[in-house]
Amino acid sequence: MKYLLVLSSIAIFHVASAQSEEDSVKAAVNQLFTAMKNADSVSLINSFTDSAILQTIENTKEGKVAVHSESTAEFAKQIGKLQKGSADERITFDVLRVDGPLAIVWAPYKFYYKGKFSHCGADSFELVRVKGKWKIQYLIDTRRTQGCE
Repeated sequence: MKYLLVLSSIAIFHVASAQSEEDSVKAAVNQLFTAMKNADSVSLINSFTDSAILQTIENTKEGKVAVHSESTAEFAKQIGKLQKGSADERITFDVLRVDGPLAIVWAPYKFYYKGKFSHCGADSFELVRVKGKWKIQYLIDTRRTQGCE
């Protein structure tokens, strides 16, 4: 009986730690969107690793696909200039996977600016656990105004 109790405790602990690992990844991603909504450039910068890459997939006027890169400093500067509550990105966690210090998140989103719908798309995150905390290493997104539910 003791043996069964010990095994049950280990199994419950393993499930609980797996759930908390996913929750901590979600919290790291949500920190970014809270920082955006609060126009908090410091918290926004703290969401990313020092070598993070931010990119957006765009369609050019010629109908070609282009990838635009931006530094975290540029992004934080833009967000810091906004009025609090202006940038409201609402995501849905669709896919979340963790393997040791690496996590991925696929999150469809809708973006509202000053309370009005602006665009939608998908965010793709790669996160790394640095000194026990999840940080965004890579973020690439799509943006569109058509086909948004």
